[in-house]
Amino acid sequence: MANLRSPRFQLLLVLQVLVLIQSKVLCYQYKVGDLDAWGIPTSTNPQVYTKWSKTHEFKMGDSLLFLYPPSQDSVVQVTAQAYTSCNLKDPILYMNNGNSLFNFTSLGDFYFTSGEPGHCQKNQKLHISFGNGSAYSPSYGPSALPDSAPSYPTVFGTIPAPPSSAPSQSFPVLMVAVIGFVVCSLLSGNL
Repeated sequence: MANLRSPRFQLLLVLQVLVLIQSKVLCYQYKVGDLDAWGIPTSTNPQVYTKWSKTHEFKMGDSLLFLYPPSQDSVVQVTAQAYTSCNLKDPILYMNNGNSLFNFTSLGDFYFTSGEPGHCQKNQKLHISFGNGSAYSPSYGPSALPDSAPSYPTVFGTIPAPPSSAPSQSFPVLMVAVIGFVVCSLLSGNL
Protein backbone atom coordinates (compact mmCIF):
# COMPACT_ATOMS: atom_id res chain seq x y z
CA MET A 1 0.00 0.00 0.00
CA ALA A 2 1.27 3.46 -0.87
CA ASN A 3 2.30 5.85 1.85
CA LEU A 4 -0.17 8.72 1.43
CA ARG A 5 2.07 11.06 3.41
CA SER A 6 5.16 10.54 1.26
CA PRO A 7 6.33 13.67 -0.60
CA ARG A 8 6.42 11.72 -3.86
CA PHE A 9 2.76 10.66 -3.59
CA GLN A 10 1.63 14.15 -2.57
CA LEU A 11 3.52 15.72 -5.48
CA LEU A 12 1.86 13.33 -7.94
CA LEU A 13 -1.53 14.08 -6.43
CA VAL A 14 -0.97 17.85 -6.77
CA LEU A 15 0.17 17.44 -10.38
CA GLN A 16 -2.90 15.36 -11.20
CA VAL A 17 -5.21 17.98 -9.68
CA LEU A 18 -3.48 20.75 -11.65
CA VAL A 19 -3.89 18.82 -14.90
CA LEU A 20 -7.57 18.20 -14.15
CA ILE A 21 -8.16 21.88 -13.38
CA GLN A 22 -6.36 22.99 -16.54
CA SER A 23 -8.34 20.59 -18.72
CA LYS A 24 -11.63 21.99 -17.38
CA VAL A 25 -10.72 25.67 -17.98
CA LEU A 26 -10.95 25.82 -21.74
CA CYS A 27 -13.64 28.46 -22.08
CA TYR A 28 -12.83 31.64 -23.94
CA GLN A 29 -14.04 35.21 -23.93
CA TYR A 30 -14.39 36.62 -27.44
CA LYS A 31 -14.41 40.36 -28.08
CA VAL A 32 -17.12 40.85 -30.70
CA GLY A 33 -15.48 42.27 -33.81
CA ASP A 34 -11.95 41.66 -32.44
CA LEU A 35 -10.06 44.92 -33.09
CA ASP A 36 -13.25 46.66 -34.19
CA ALA A 37 -15.43 47.63 -31.23
CA TRP A 38 -19.20 47.02 -31.27
CA GLY A 39 -20.52 49.76 -33.53
CA ILE A 40 -22.02 50.53 -36.92
CA PRO A 41 -19.94 48.77 -39.60
CA THR A 42 -17.93 51.09 -41.82
CA SER A 43 -18.59 51.39 -45.54
CA THR A 44 -15.22 49.73 -46.19
CA ASN A 45 -16.14 46.75 -43.99
CA PRO A 46 -19.95 46.41 -43.96
CA GLN A 47 -19.79 42.66 -43.18
CA VAL A 48 -17.50 42.94 -40.14
CA TYR A 49 -19.79 40.89 -37.87
CA THR A 50 -20.48 38.27 -40.55
CA LYS A 51 -16.77 37.84 -41.13
CA TRP A 52 -16.01 37.89 -37.42
CA SER A 53 -18.56 35.22 -36.54
CA LYS A 54 -17.36 32.96 -39.35
CA THR A 55 -13.84 32.90 -37.93
CA HIS A 56 -14.86 31.64 -34.48
CA GLU A 57 -16.18 28.34 -33.23
CA PHE A 58 -17.97 28.71 -29.91
CA LYS A 59 -18.32 26.15 -27.14
CA MET A 60 -20.49 25.89 -24.05
CA GLY A 61 -19.11 28.20 -21.39
CA ASP A 62 -17.58 30.67 -23.86
CA SER A 63 -18.66 34.30 -23.69
CA LEU A 64 -19.04 37.30 -25.97
CA LEU A 65 -17.69 40.68 -24.89
CA PHE A 66 -19.31 43.72 -26.50
CA LEU A 67 -17.24 46.90 -26.06
CA TYR A 68 -18.77 50.28 -26.94
CA PRO A 69 -19.21 53.80 -25.54
CA PRO A 70 -22.16 53.45 -23.12
CA SER A 71 -23.42 56.95 -23.87
CA GLN A 72 -23.66 56.13 -27.60
CA ASP A 73 -24.70 52.48 -27.90
CA SER A 74 -26.01 49.32 -26.25
CA VAL A 75 -26.57 45.64 -27.03
CA VAL A 76 -29.87 43.78 -27.06
CA GLN A 77 -30.54 40.10 -27.48
CA VAL A 78 -33.67 39.64 -29.58
CA THR A 79 -35.76 36.93 -31.22
CA ALA A 80 -35.16 35.79 -34.81
CA GLN A 81 -38.17 37.76 -36.01
CA ALA A 82 -37.06 40.93 -34.19
CA TYR A 83 -33.55 40.46 -35.61
CA THR A 84 -34.83 40.22 -39.19
CA SER A 85 -37.17 43.20 -38.86
CA CYS A 86 -34.84 45.25 -36.59
CA ASN A 87 -37.59 45.49 -33.97
CA LEU A 88 -36.07 46.70 -30.69
CA LYS A 89 -39.24 46.40 -28.61
CA ASP A 90 -39.35 43.69 -25.94
CA PRO A 91 -35.73 42.44 -26.10
CA ILE A 92 -34.78 39.20 -24.39
CA LEU A 93 -31.78 40.92 -22.78
CA TYR A 94 -30.71 44.57 -22.65
CA MET A 95 -27.10 45.56 -21.86
CA ASN A 96 -25.87 49.16 -21.83
CA ASN A 97 -22.78 49.46 -19.63
CA GLY A 98 -20.22 49.61 -22.48
CA ASN A 99 -18.57 46.39 -21.32
CA SER A 100 -21.34 43.85 -21.86
CA LEU A 101 -20.69 40.15 -21.40
CA PHE A 102 -22.94 37.38 -22.73
CA ASN A 103 -22.28 33.78 -21.63
CA PHE A 104 -23.27 30.73 -23.67
CA THR A 105 -25.15 28.54 -21.22
CA SER A 106 -27.30 26.64 -23.72
CA LEU A 107 -27.34 25.57 -27.35
CA GLY A 108 -29.35 27.40 -29.98
CA ASP A 109 -29.53 30.51 -32.10
CA PHE A 110 -28.59 33.84 -30.54
CA TYR A 111 -29.48 37.16 -32.11
CA PHE A 112 -27.91 40.46 -31.07
CA THR A 113 -28.30 43.98 -32.35
CA SER A 114 -27.62 47.50 -31.22
CA GLY A 115 -30.25 48.96 -28.93
CA GLU A 116 -29.93 52.36 -30.60
CA PRO A 117 -32.60 53.21 -33.20
CA GLY A 118 -31.32 52.95 -36.76
CA HIS A 119 -28.14 51.00 -35.95
CA CYS A 120 -29.67 47.60 -36.72
CA GLN A 121 -30.74 48.80 -40.16
CA LYS A 122 -27.07 49.70 -40.76
CA ASN A 123 -26.09 46.04 -40.09
CA GLN A 124 -24.92 46.42 -36.51
CA LYS A 125 -26.24 43.00 -35.66
CA LEU A 126 -24.90 39.52 -35.04
CA HIS A 127 -26.42 36.04 -35.36
CA ILE A 128 -24.68 33.08 -33.79
CA SER A 129 -25.97 29.57 -34.30
CA PHE A 130 -24.42 27.77 -31.37
CA GLY A 131 -24.29 24.00 -31.31
CA ASN A 132 -23.85 23.16 -34.98
CA GLY A 133 -20.53 24.96 -35.49
CA SER A 134 -21.85 27.73 -37.72
CA ALA A 135 -22.29 31.41 -37.08
CA TYR A 136 -23.28 34.29 -39.28
CA SER A 137 -24.59 37.83 -39.25
CA PRO A 138 -26.86 40.38 -41.03
CA SER A 139 -28.79 39.60 -44.16
CA TYR A 140 -25.74 38.31 -45.97
CA GLY A 141 -26.47 34.81 -44.69
CA PRO A 142 -24.18 31.84 -44.22
CA SER A 143 -23.11 31.68 -47.86
CA ALA A 144 -21.91 35.29 -48.02
CA LEU A 145 -18.31 34.30 -47.38
CA PRO A 146 -16.46 31.33 -48.79
CA ASP A 147 -15.29 28.86 -46.18
CA SER A 148 -11.75 29.45 -47.37
CA ALA A 149 -11.77 33.22 -46.70
CA PRO A 150 -8.13 33.79 -45.69
CA SER A 151 -8.49 36.95 -43.62
CA TYR A 152 -10.59 40.00 -42.94
CA PRO A 153 -9.61 43.67 -42.72
CA THR A 154 -9.56 45.71 -39.53
CA VAL A 155 -8.37 49.21 -38.75
CA PHE A 156 -4.92 47.75 -38.03
CA GLY A 157 -4.59 45.52 -41.10
CA THR A 158 -5.75 41.98 -41.70
CA ILE A 159 -6.23 39.18 -39.22
CA PRO A 160 -5.82 35.68 -40.62
CA ALA A 161 -8.72 33.31 -40.23
CA PRO A 162 -8.02 30.20 -38.14
CA PRO A 163 -7.60 26.93 -40.02
CA SER A 164 -10.90 25.15 -40.57
CA SER A 165 -9.54 21.86 -39.27
CA ALA A 166 -8.00 23.16 -36.05
CA PRO A 167 -7.49 20.32 -33.56
CA SER A 168 -9.52 20.40 -30.40
CA GLN A 169 -7.60 21.65 -27.37
CA SER A 170 -9.71 19.77 -24.90
CA PHE A 171 -8.43 16.55 -23.39
CA PRO A 172 -11.09 14.36 -21.79
CA VAL A 173 -11.09 14.74 -18.04
CA LEU A 174 -11.75 11.04 -17.55
CA MET A 175 -8.62 10.19 -19.55
CA VAL A 176 -6.52 12.54 -17.41
CA ALA A 177 -7.90 10.94 -14.25
CA VAL A 178 -7.17 7.41 -15.52
CA ILE A 179 -3.61 8.32 -16.55
CA GLY A 180 -3.02 9.97 -13.16
CA PHE A 181 -4.35 6.91 -11.32
CA VAL A 182 -2.15 4.55 -13.36
CA VAL A 183 0.97 6.68 -12.83
CA CYS A 184 0.32 6.92 -9.08
CA SER A 185 -0.29 3.18 -8.87
CA LEU A 186 2.86 2.36 -10.83
CA LEU A 187 5.02 4.61 -8.68
CA SER A 188 3.58 3.26 -5.46
CA GLY A 189 4.17 -0.31 -6.62
CA ASN A 190 0.54 -1.47 -6.66
CA LEU A 191 0.39 -2.39 -10.37
